[in-house]
Amino acid sequence: MSVINLKTPLSKKDRKQLKAGDHVRISGIIYTARDAAHKRMIEGLEKGIPLPVDFTNQIIYYVGPCPAKPGEIIGSAGPTTGGRMDIYTPELLENGLGGMIGKGNRSERVINSMMSQDGVYFACVGGAGALLQSCIKSVEILAYEDLGTEAIRKIEVENFPAIVVIDTFGNNLYESERKKFENKKWN
Repeated sequence: MSVINLKTPLSKKDRKQLKAGDHVRISGIIYTARDAAHKRMIEGLEKGIPLPVDFTNQIIYYVGPCPAKPGEIIGSAGPTTGGRMDIYTPELLENGLGGMIGKGNRSERVINSMMSQDGVYFACVGGAGALLQSCIKSVEILAYEDLGTEAIRKIEVENFPAIVVIDTFGNNLYESERKKFENKKWN
């Protein structure tokens, strides 16, 4: 299995070269945000308040990290279900967001928005929070500190493992692999 090394930010050209099923290692800056932060960002946009971060060509990791133990910079940092952000995602993609990292499938509306905005969706293995934590080299809260674990953080990652599950063309690993399984004859 070959692994593609990615450096953030991800240009549209970089994103368009990725295919569903590609294994990647991401290095650079990514941002964290979950439900509450997404809701607040979209409510702000509706009121004419700019996003707290310029997400152009950036990646949001859907994670609410556990509190850090003494001597650590962050606690366990496993992915949250991406579908919980589906109501907010198209508007963030329209505002330049290049990619997302989470777990689980996305809605048709989000996939269509990804195709029109050249967005990509990566998945991480749920339950691997301690492994993913080891790839995080620095953490800084940027916005919505009052949201605690759901605050927007800027994190520096090194060789963060993920799989492209939905590419810019709408190819969806969740669907294609399910079809392979459903079509397999079991003796």
